[in-house]
Amino acid sequence: MTDSAHDVRDYKEEQTLLRVDGLKRTFGRGSSAAVVLQGVNLSIARGRLVALKGRSGSGKTTLLNLLGALDSPTEGTVDFDGIALSGLSDKARGDIRRTQMGLIFQSFALFPLMSAYENVEFAMRIAGVPASERKEAALQALDYVGLKPRMHHRPFEMSGGEQQRTAIARAIAHKPKLLLADEPTAELDSRTGLHILSVLRNLVREEGMTVVMTTHDPAIMEIVDEVYELEDGTIVEAAKL
Repeated sequence: MTDSAHDVRDYKEEQTLLRVDGLKRTFGRGSSAAVVLQGVNLSIARGRLVALKGRSGSGKTTLLNLLGALDSPTEGTVDFDGIALSGLSDKARGDIRRTQMGLIFQSFALFPLMSAYENVEFAMRIAGVPASERKEAALQALDYVGLKPRMHHRPFEMSGGEQQRTAIARAIAHKPKLLLADEPTAELDSRTGLHILSVLRNLVREEGMTVVMTTHDPAIMEIVDEVYELEDGTIVEAAKL
């Protein structure tokens, strides 16, 4: 192989953040086993905004959980930044998830008795961010999503959109390489949903993050870089926009 061929290969590998090969996930055993994912292959480059779409039960949330090291495949591999996640211990996967990934859940999953600032700061403690850096990073993240003026409010004092923006601030404060979002606009009105999508788009453009989200929202298709459609646990269509 020529030096130039090596250069091309190395460049492509450097640009790839997530690689999935022959992914299968089965729940249960024997005749009652349910195959949720079967033979999924995909490659996601750094600095991309990617949507996983499909009907309920298509396997998109299961795929998101596998990408985020929240679950392990029955067969196949998930490589994150050149590391095979399925070959790691639970602790090692947890360390990568806490320090290099950000997770946004559909239910927001905020601590109800903590303010927006406290929710963000506590997540950074878990991620291992030094105490000397947490305050500034929390304030920057809240300011980024436009919530600094509401930083002392608790979830029950905020709207659904403000809670979702708090969840985003919490997920990005430690500067993760990968941000995973499960239906980030599902519980929001259309105007608030568009604002959330704008925040996610800016995280890719301005911060260089890679964002992967599941969605039913057709508005998302107008802002993403790539779309993967799942049906019965298989990618049936992929498009780069």
